[in-house]
Amino acid sequence: MISVTADSFPLARTFTISRGSKTTAQVVTATITRNGHQGRGEAVPYARYGESVADVMAQIAAAPPWITSGTLARDMPAGAARNALDCALWDLEAKTAGKRVWDLLGLPAPRPVVTAFTLSLDTPAAMRAQAAENAHRPVLKIKLGTPDDMPRLEAVRQGAPRATLIIDANEGWTPEIYADLAPRLVAMGVALVEQPLPAGADDSLAEMARPLPVCADESCHDRASLPALRGKYDVVNIKLDKTGGLSEALALKAEAQAMGFGIMVGCMVGSSLAMAPATILAQGAAFTDLDGPLLLAQDRDNPLLFDEHGIHPPHPALWG
Repeated sequence: MISVTADSFPLARTFTISRGSKTTAQVVTATITRNGHQGRGEAVPYARYGESVADVMAQIAAAPPWITSGTLARDMPAGAARNALDCALWDLEAKTAGKRVWDLLGLPAPRPVVTAFTLSLDTPAAMRAQAAENAHRPVLKIKLGTPDDMPRLEAVRQGAPRATLIIDANEGWTPEIYADLAPRLVAMGVALVEQPLPAGADDSLAEMARPLPVCADESCHDRASLPALRGKYDVVNIKLDKTGGLSEALALKAEAQAMGFGIMVGCMVGSSLAMAPATILAQGAAFTDLDGPLLLAQDRDNPLLFDEHGIHPPHPALWG
């Protein structure tokens, strides 16, 4: 039996990117029950990809109760609905077998991984205050993507002078803006820039100097995305809600590495249940951004542990 619910988690503070703001994380939870065992998976519908909570719930509700990971990949497109079901199936299989998901996959037990912490887009003064408040964190991810971003970046660097910085433009720049900013980002010690140009309008990246690594986010969904990224991007950001679950995410990671891409493992703003499968994916990644639960005012029961070592693998009562 498959059941589906819409759940809402209040954020600790308003979260703003170049496309808009939110005060809650709106997620969809799929639960699959078989033979007395339950598996759960969480998805975050994303309007940028034409998804809504209602549509994702309808897709999950329409899935046959005998669905498997193999039939999912065949019958359902990559996206949030397939992610919730795929992760629920992995959780169900682990609980049925009395093993952890990584054991089922033949992988070593995951270790804690340092994750970036995201600073919301705001005024330079407000972003400097956010940076100072989180200056103890080793990696800060900065939401930018406006024509006037250098004052914000300078303010963050003042607030957190020792942190490694990642920039996420969320498709908000033009080629001219990025060409002007890139050398200044390098001078400010930025380690990576995510999706500086809109997906589908990023061909000019192949003709531009890339003085720092450029990461494909909105331009990369699943393995079918990879050929078009050659020569334009150095790193791909793998998110379970884009790939349609852990199964495709692991396959995408392997193929991307074989093609020479670096790996970033990212997330939408969701609860610990959404991040839990990604802790397996994040092992060995160059960059990890699984800070969704840190942005919440309230999380799931048995939440993921975050400490000075990073994000820890999930307790079996949460997932897997």
